Amino acid sequence: MASILKVDTIQDQSGNNIINENADTITIGASGDTITVPTGASLTVPNGGLSGQNYPAFEAYVGSNQTIGNTVITKVELNTEVFDTDGYYDNVTNYRFTPLVAGKYYVYTQLYLYGSGDFDRGRTFIYKNGSNVKLGVIDPVNSTPMNAASVGVSGIIDMNGSTDYLEVHASIQGAIGNSVFGGTYSYFGAYRIGD
Repeated sequence: MASILKVDTIQDQSGNNIINENADTITIGASGDTITVPTGASLTVPNGGLSGQNYPAFEAYVGSNQTIGNTVITKVELNTEVFDTDGYYDNVTNYRFTPLVAGKYYVYTQLYLYGSGDFDRGRTFIYKNGSNVKLGVIDPVNSTPMNAASVGVSGIIDMNGSTDYLEVHASIQGAIGNSVFGGTYSYFGAYRIGD
């Protein structure tokens, strides 16, 4: 014979809710708890059934062309957000991502660099706390210089969840009237992949 147990809340011996149902939302665990699926057991979640994974996350792009000087490493003003799950990207003042959740982040950027004349080298930098940690370079050695190129770089960067921040910089060497081309050609983003 089947049995039915009808409750809204199950508590541990200390009185903490460990399972609670309220307004069609089921909460499992209390703050600080770890929920474990034992070896040999499996957890099946339908496609799209989870939310919050890979967060915090953001992506932004350069709203309009930004001028940079010859050989001058310049912070790129990625001022137009595509999305920002937790509000940790500053697209107004510092153009930096300061996630308040510690962990490893996949970070990526691609910039469309343009010179009014041909240039010899274009570089894209990802800075952490004011110092370069990732570098992408296009350097047409022994070939014809160019006046435009997309330069990207990506990688995994550890963030402490409090003071660490990320920014993008760029430089063009060998031309004047240089710029980072505006629009979705020049973008910067990141998302948390784990501890």
